[in-house]
Amino acid sequence: MEKKEKKISILPLLDRVLLQEINVKDTKTASGIIIPESVNAEKGTKKGKVLAVGEGKRIDGELQKPVVKVGQTVLYSWGDEIRVDGEKYIIVGADNILAILH
Repeated sequence: MEKKEKKISILPLLDRVLLQEINVKDTKTASGIIIPESVNAEKGTKKGKVLAVGEGKRIDGELQKPVVKVGQTVLYSWGDEIRVDGEKYIIVGADNILAILH
């Protein structure tokens, strides 16, 4: 059975981006030691899927749009967690997105 895409009723403002965090499973070292996800939960970068993108912000009168697009997977440093209709989302500023994964 296919999973239906849920319509999101959140539109980020300015250069903010709405993400859904992608949980990274526990990491196993080369020697077989399992490092639980919770060990690095508060540090480092996180992975997320872009769900919505704001229109951008004006810098010196010109609209600067975020470079990410809906559907891309990105690495981000931090963001604000929100809950809407029981779902957890992350809102980040475009400056907090570190990379786009291909």
